[in-house]
Amino acid sequence: MLPWHQYLLGLIFIIAGANHFRTPKIYERIMPLYIPSPSFMVLLSGITEMIAGFLILNPQTQTIGVWAIIGQLVVFLTVHVYMLQEKEASLQLPKWFLVLRIPLQFGMMYWASQYIEV
Repeated sequence: MLPWHQYLLGLIFIIAGANHFRTPKIYERIMPLYIPSPSFMVLLSGITEMIAGFLILNPQTQTIGVWAIIGQLVVFLTVHVYMLQEKEASLQLPKWFLVLRIPLQFGMMYWASQYIEV
């Protein structure tokens, strides 16, 4: 049996990935302009988030899930920086909140790293 907080992390990623399909336009707005095919990338990132969430919920695949989550969080840092730089991409969120999301990404990476099987 996995610890409850590992289930929570997996569930967060599954729900976050599913939201890419529920509200794709929001994710397209925050996609940096240098990333090609924003609509496709939003759907692809949603799928990969859900897959990573499910992988971390299985003891046999949890380490792969951890690395998938960490990799995605590293890539998503570009989105957070873009949201800070471009007013249209900020979704009218307060600047302090956009800044806070960056260290939060690193906290999430640390959280995920706790489930690497050695």
